[in-house]
Amino acid sequence: MAKAHVVVIPYPAQGHVIPILELAQQLVQQGIRVTFVNTEFNHKLVTSNWLDKDSFGDLMQMVSISDGLEPWEDRSDICKLTLSIMQTMPHKLEELIETINKEESSKVSCVIADDCMGWAIKVAKKMGIRRAAFWPASVATLASSLSFQKLIDDGIINEKGETCMVIYR
Repeated sequence: MAKAHVVVIPYPAQGHVIPILELAQQLVQQGIRVTFVNTEFNHKLVTSNWLDKDSFGDLMQMVSISDGLEPWEDRSDICKLTLSIMQTMPHKLEELIETINKEESSKVSCVIADDCMGWAIKVAKKMGIRRAAFWPASVATLASSLSFQKLIDDGIINEKGETCMVIYR
């Protein structure tokens, strides 16, 4: 049986890359092969600061795919970056996985993507690959964001996030 091979994809923003990179390193320590997919822009930053690269041998591979923006374009505009990612990266990821899967002993068995990269989960599903979303922030933040609709439905806040109830003391 072939070894597990996981493709890991962070959202290219502060607070997203390091937590999922730490997860990837833990997977490698368990003997799982990992392909860590960065945007081309972040790839240079991550690989130049990656201290443990030699300790993982061939189990950890860093690759990059285009985020769709030109090198000189502003990546601090999160809306522009996210739209470009959603238009460009799904097809590039599918191509990358197809290339990896050409080698029988190295087929991708799972995709783990930052929750902000939900399109990657859809690509994995389309290709029949197991998938998991990764939340890099605290569980309290996740629980809060998953509760917004209930707070609106219960009339506690409105769609603008404003309090609808008067609290008496």
